[in-house]
Amino acid sequence: MTSLLDETLRAAVRDLAGGARPAPDLAVRALGRGRRLRRQRRVAVASAALVAVAAITLPFVLLRPRPAAPPATPAPPSPSLLAPPGADWTTRPLVLPGGWVLTRAQAKGGSGSGFLLDRGRGRYVTTDRYDGIYPAPTGSLVAVHDDDRPKDVGLIDLASGKTRWYRVDGALSRPRWSPDGRRLLFTTHRVDHFGFIVLDAADGAKQTHLVGPLGWSCSDFCDFTWTRDGRQVGLTLTKQRAGERGPRDLAKGVQLFSVDDGRPTRLVEMPGAPAGPDAWSPDGKLVVVQGQQEPLLVETATGRVVNPLPSAEVAWVSDDRLLYRRPLGAGDFVLADPAGREFVRQPLPRELVGLEVTVAPG
Repeated sequence: MTSLLDETLRAAVRDLAGGARPAPDLAVRALGRGRRLRRQRRVAVASAALVAVAAITLPFVLLRPRPAAPPATPAPPSPSLLAPPGADWTTRPLVLPGGWVLTRAQAKGGSGSGFLLDRGRGRYVTTDRYDGIYPAPTGSLVAVHDDDRPKDVGLIDLASGKTRWYRVDGALSRPRWSPDGRRLLFTTHRVDHFGFIVLDAADGAKQTHLVGPLGWSCSDFCDFTWTRDGRQVGLTLTKQRAGERGPRDLAKGVQLFSVDDGRPTRLVEMPGAPAGPDAWSPDGKLVVVQGQQEPLLVETATGRVVNPLPSAEVAWVSDDRLLYRRPLGAGDFVLADPAGREFVRQPLPRELVGLEVTVAPG
C-alpha cells in the first residue's frame, strides 16, 4: 500500500510540472523595476542634499553685508549768469567778473572802428582813426599804430589829448605794454638782426637788445612777451634745433631775458607759449600756455601739465581765479578756478561779440 501511494504521488507531481509554462519577461520586468527604484532613490538623495546645502548657505547669504554703494561724485556747481549789459553800457566801465574791466575792443588786425575806455571820464569812446589801438593796463596812455607810419608808434594821453610819435624801427611786432604801464615792448624781425626793443613811455628813451643764436629755433611768431613781474621778457623755443626742418609748434620752453641788459637768464621748460604777462599766476608757480593741441595749465618749476583749459588767453585775477573769454558761442567772459570750474559768466554787449578785446585790472 505504501509503495502504491508513493508511486501515485510522484505521477501527480510529474503531471503538474509538465503543465507549467515559463514566463520569459519576468526577469526583464524585475530588472526594469529595480532601475526605477534606484533612480527614485538617487533623486531623493540629491534633493535632500540640495535642501541641506541651501539650509546651510542661506543664513550666510542673508547675513552677509551688502557691498557699499560708490560715493556719489558731486556735480560741478552751475555758474552764475550775470545779466547782459544794457543799451547804455558805453557810459561807464564794463566791469567783468573778478573786478577787471574791458579797456578796448577792435576788429582783429585793427581794421574798422573800435571802442576805447577813457578812464578819466569813465566811459567808452569810438575811434576808427588808427589801424591799431593798445591802451596801457593802468593810467591814461594809449599806444596807436598807423599803417602809413610802419616804423613809428604814437602815444596818446587821453587825459590831456596830446599825441607824441616816436621812431622805433622797421619790421616790428605790435606793441606790448609792461604790467605797470610804463614801457612798451617790440620784437624786431629785421633781416640783419633779431631782438627786442623796450621804449620808455615817459620820454621815448629806447633800448635795443639783439639776440644771438640760442641753439634752438623760436616758435612760429618768434615774438617776445613780458613776464608777470615786468623785469624779464620771454621767447618761446621749440624742440627743433636751429637749422633743422620740420614742424616748429612743439615747444621746448620759454627762454627768459633781462630787460636791463638783454642777456638770457634761464630756460623755463613748458609745452607751449604764454600769451602775455597775465598768463603767469601772481605767485609765479603756474602759467597757462597754448600747447600743441590745446591750452594747458603748467607748473613753472617742473614743466608738468596740470590740466587742459578752454582758452590760453587768460588773466589771473588772483592765485586761484582765472578770467577768460569763452572760445565758442557769443564769447562770454568767465571767472573760473585753475581746474576749469566756472563760477560766473558775463555776457558781452552785442556790439562786442565779433571784436578782439583787451582787459585790465579795474
